[in-house]
Amino acid sequence: MSLFEKKKKETTSCNGENHNIGGMPKPDHSKAGSASVKILGSGCPKCNQLEAATKEALQQLGMDMAIDHVTDFSEIAAYGVMATPALVVDGKVVSYGKVLKTKEVVEILQKVRS
Repeated sequence: MSLFEKKKKETTSCNGENHNIGGMPKPDHSKAGSASVKILGSGCPKCNQLEAATKEALQQLGMDMAIDHVTDFSEIAAYGVMATPALVVDGKVVSYGKVLKTKEVVEILQKVRS
């Protein structure tokens, strides 16, 4: 084998989860069934502020949705996020690296939902 040949990207499935060869689980970006909102971050004060702003925005919009706070760094990295906190709506990263105000979250949710 030549040193400069490209390796093929291999994936395997185990217990229904997709994994790359490195063993890091891939995030589930599917829209199966209901909508989802996730906060990605370690649980620091900034992450908690984004979660509070998101809860307030959901209340203002009359959307009764649970917010999943993801603190596992391998799962956060699987989303391609390198700066937290991050906001994920329906499997798509819509903001990262800053604390959004409630008004900004409302605008994002309205844009994503329309």
